[in-house]
Amino acid sequence: MIYKIYPLFVFLLLSFGKDSKNTTDLKTNAVVKSIAKVEKVTVDSKIESVYNTLNSNNFKMPELKTFSEALKGFYLLKEKGVIKKNILTLIDFSMSSNTKRLWVIDLTTNKILFNSLVAHGRNTGEEFASAFSNLNSSFKSSLGFYATGEIYQGKHGASLRLDGLEDGVNDNARQRGVVMHGADYVSESFIRNHKRLGRSQGCPALPVEMTSEIIQLIKDKSCLYIYHPSRSFAMEERLIS
Repeated sequence: MIYKIYPLFVFLLLSFGKDSKNTTDLKTNAVVKSIAKVEKVTVDSKIESVYNTLNSNNFKMPELKTFSEALKGFYLLKEKGVIKKNILTLIDFSMSSNTKRLWVIDLTTNKILFNSLVAHGRNTGEEFASAFSNLNSSFKSSLGFYATGEIYQGKHGASLRLDGLEDGVNDNARQRGVVMHGADYVSESFIRNHKRLGRSQGCPALPVEMTSEIIQLIKDKSCLYIYHPSRSFAMEERLIS
């Protein structure tokens, strides 16, 4: 990616001192590393600026670290043309399921539109999510980046298909039937009665009363990111090209 963005710098370095390949290689690597460092600082500054100017709409803000990782992936996927909308849905599975850990953010207006409860899979954990899988019938949630698909009518009513974008991590989502749907076990009353939120078969299930509005907004190629600190490393190494 660095070579693509800065071809002139690399060309000049490769053309200079052709009789001394090792020296040229060392200089090339040094400049590429410097460019990468500058690029990272620029991206991080941009993300921090977006975060600091985010209109919370009176909702609780996501953590900066979680938001930063989600936004980096959003930018990369938008550049690749994998996603089309300026809508980012962020789920933070490091948080208790008894808290509102899903955010829908409009990156055009820089405003949080929804902040909601969301369930994880029954075999992913009790109150806290801790175990994840990409396998059929695991009844576990899958982490990572998704592109939202189409709405269909299923056993839970209107539901949104999801396409996982991380090879070996969530790319079986559509085959597994991992979708976004409403469920009556995703509610404050369920938490009061059971001391924790209900759990799904691996789907990021939403409160029934919010489902239709949310999935209508985020359908058709918007970005969904499910975060957990157990998977946190360079986006370029994670996303399917």
